Amino acid sequence: MPIQCDLSIPCLSDDEFEVIDKAVMTCAYAAQNKLGRLCEERVYENDLAARLRSLGFGDVHTQVGVAVSFRDFTKVYRLDLVVQGMVYELKAVDALASNHDAQVFHYAALLNMDRIKLLNFGGPHIQGRLRRCPFGTLDRMRVNVDRSRWAPLSKRCEMLAADAEACLHEWGGFLDTRLFEEALIAFNGGELGCVQRLPVVRNGLALGHHRTALHAEEVGFVVTAMGNDTAGHEEQLRALLGVLPVRGWQWINVHHDQMRLATVRKTD
Repeated sequence: MPIQCDLSIPCLSDDEFEVIDKAVMTCAYAAQNKLGRLCEERVYENDLAARLRSLGFGDVHTQVGVAVSFRDFTKVYRLDLVVQGMVYELKAVDALASNHDAQVFHYAALLNMDRIKLLNFGGPHIQGRLRRCPFGTLDRMRVNVDRSRWAPLSKRCEMLAADAEACLHEWGGFLDTRLFEEALIAFNGGELGCVQRLPVVRNGLALGHHRTALHAEEVGFVVTAMGNDTAGHEEQLRALLGVLPVRGWQWINVHHDQMRLATVRKTD
């Protein structure tokens, strides 16, 4: 199976969630009152799990593994806390941010879930944010690939495009694009064989280096999750081409259930 979870997680009704969440929030407030707000996430995780078990919740799990695999690539994520089928992602930061929302949407997509709740112990008070997700009913495997602006720049470009499409069809849409980037880097020799720090040079003046994923000689690839402003990002890719020893990008943009493959040449 391309996506495997160590635990079978059922879909919950609203009434079932309310019962679980009331107990979780009570324990979360008690944990912060006792421990303060300066501990690491794992401390709150362990304390919250212990408190829930002491209340009689037997189905409490921490650090539940979710493995995403394709060929010889495997990425393992960890769910912080699962209480009778309800998943909680714990944080210990000043305030929850958009990247935390993106993380739980990614987890919900992997698990085909309709809700995950964020809990933050690092603020003055417990911050709880329930994120409703459509993945309990949405078919993530109905994906679309657009190659209308793609062209090979090397013999390995077709392999790169095929690998990107295969990952999308294997895993489905609505996932964190970093997963696709990590897989493509792995397929092209891993961090040591694929990723290089190339010199940035403007008018003969060396300015530093830029981390670049190369799947062929002088041909790099970038993976993004752009929605509407792809034209603006393409301008930035062209600017970067002008100061790097790279003759083109293969640009893989994954947004929701859509993958767009585009080629950006230095001579365009």
